[in-house]
Amino acid sequence: MSKVHNFSAGPSILAPEAFEKAIEAIRNFAGTGLSILEVSHRSKQFEQVMDDARAIVRELLQVPDTHESLFLQGGASSQFYMIPHNYLGTKAAYLNTGVWASGAIKEAKLYGEVIEVASSKAQNFNYIPKNYEIPADADYFHCTSNNTIYGTQMRSFPKSPVPMICDMSSDIFSRPVQVADFDLIYAGAQKNMGPAGVTLVIFKKDKQPVSVRPIPSMLDYRIHLDKESMYNTPPAFAILVSLYNLIWVKECGGVAEMEKRANDRASLLYGEIDRNPLFKGTCAAEDRSHMNVCFVLQDENPELEAKFMAACKEAGISGIKGHRLVGGFRASMYNALPLESTQALVNVMQTFHS
Repeated sequence: MSKVHNFSAGPSILAPEAFEKAIEAIRNFAGTGLSILEVSHRSKQFEQVMDDARAIVRELLQVPDTHESLFLQGGASSQFYMIPHNYLGTKAAYLNTGVWASGAIKEAKLYGEVIEVASSKAQNFNYIPKNYEIPADADYFHCTSNNTIYGTQMRSFPKSPVPMICDMSSDIFSRPVQVADFDLIYAGAQKNMGPAGVTLVIFKKDKQPVSVRPIPSMLDYRIHLDKESMYNTPPAFAILVSLYNLIWVKECGGVAEMEKRANDRASLLYGEIDRNPLFKGTCAAEDRSHMNVCFVLQDENPELEAKFMAACKEAGISGIKGHRLVGGFRASMYNALPLESTQALVNVMQTFHS
């Protein structure tokens, strides 16, 4: 079978080494004679997996001692309500940069007043707002680092006068971040970390949740921390595969190397988009995502879209169709995507133009 170049926005491409280890763990996990799919999460073998997973997160992101990590069930969307349940007393500030930020705002409004400090909705979220003011009396400020649907990414983060919370689902482990600047970071696994079904949460340990409402045990970060991510049965397989994938990141050279590779892929593809007269990008150049590259055909060539999609399919390129809210094409280039896959897409674009 010829190689498939996986540009899916998520669940996304993972390291082949992670798959090989996962296959073995399904057959015989850690020499137990049991599958990871059936082994007790209270076994010493799986407890070691949890310890190792939390340790490698700390190492790769240089998480300071002031912060701790959790592996929780559910996608990042479950954090949309878990965060305000813990942190929102009277008012929260949100930066609205896309569908997922809008979803987080919708859920937060169930718990208190929400201030949108800025929004790019009027321009179909094709840029990251700047020069906005974060109210000093807000309980926290929430932002989304990378917007998978619209292809924008925060290249830097503001100096917030209040605790800063960030959804890093689609670019975590792709570049260094100053974890100490954030009170909480969360990320669904299915982009750069592992398979769907587990969400990573990194939060400041001494931050006390607001006391204006009772917090159900399953929504209380303190309880999950006290139980070391095992308050209830964790998604063992998703955590194990995430561990394997993060080991691969470490062995490749860590987050710094992932950033270099992301820059190389983005430079190659954006360079072709800007050079090729058939295509154009969909967002502001200074806010272009290195994870999700959105582009369309020039206005005078819409009839070529089906032909280009067919050419991509012929070249083994998968997952390139753009989201319906943007149209055109979207190349999601997460950590495990090799540069040769980006080159394969560029080759099709060049051949299509010639």
